[in-house]
Amino acid sequence: MDWIIIAIAAYLILAIVNLADKFLLENLVPSTKTYAFLVGVLGAIVVVLAPWFLEWPGFFLLLGNLIVGALFPIALLLLYHALKIGDASKIIPLIGGMMPVFTILLALLFLGEVFTGLQWLALFLLLLGTVLLAWLPSGHSLWTKVLIWFGLVKQKNAIAILTALGASFIFAVFFVGTKYLYLDQSFFSAFIWIRFGTLLFSLSLLIPKKIRAEIFKGLKRLKNKKSILFFGNQGLAAVGFLLQNYAVFLGSVALVSALQGVQYSFLLILGGLISVFYPKLLQEDISKGVIIQKIVAVSLISLGLYFIVS
Repeated sequence: MDWIIIAIAAYLILAIVNLADKFLLENLVPSTKTYAFLVGVLGAIVVVLAPWFLEWPGFFLLLGNLIVGALFPIALLLLYHALKIGDASKIIPLIGGMMPVFTILLALLFLGEVFTGLQWLALFLLLLGTVLLAWLPSGHSLWTKVLIWFGLVKQKNAIAILTALGASFIFAVFFVGTKYLYLDQSFFSAFIWIRFGTLLFSLSLLIPKKIRAEIFKGLKRLKNKKSILFFGNQGLAAVGFLLQNYAVFLGSVALVSALQGVQYSFLLILGGLISVFYPKLLQEDISKGVIIQKIVAVSLISLGLYFIVS
């Protein structure tokens, strides 16, 4: 199953991007709207491939591509807002655990995906491992340091949780929608049209005067040496996102979503290596309880991967 290898490669890249976000972007782009705008606009770089891959899909598929593409920055805005006003110890596991659940339900309802007994077992193990990793103690240094970048404060948790659920659901709709669109289009053509939708929505954020002023204020902070690293990191993120979408194109969107636990595992491994070689940057929690929780979670995810390929 080539899509599994592609998905794992995508989640490895996205884990590296997550760490780079913390170490390269801290206080660089504090505005959630600016960050969502930049992700949406920079993601549209893929349109340079249009002369070679873009095909006319017909009016209805075109409309579907643009609408689904617009869902991605909307989900990002909700995600960042939830992280900004909520408690990370509740928001992160909620998004990490609920997005695959929503994706599985939507895939069953609208795509008619069918899973074997082993695949259902794999889904359960992957989800359980993901939740265990996401529910690592709030004092765990890796999660704490990565999430400090979002400017977390413990307030309005009820609103934050509802916002996080909304983000999880919209992310799920986005990925199930892309899978549906890939069924009737070639991969690169559909991917480019979907990114057009993301670009158009991102540009629409400039229409309201207040939001436009906030975005431009955030963009001014990029005028330094760190901006080169920022754009490089976003380029790497684009590669990871492309591979993740190609895995969805080739395989089951529900299974690809459930493999998100692999990304958490990579984060822990990379964080552990950093804490060993660069302890001043990151101090890992090595208490007995946390180590056992890590081992159990990674073992469950590994077992889930085994059953998927069986």
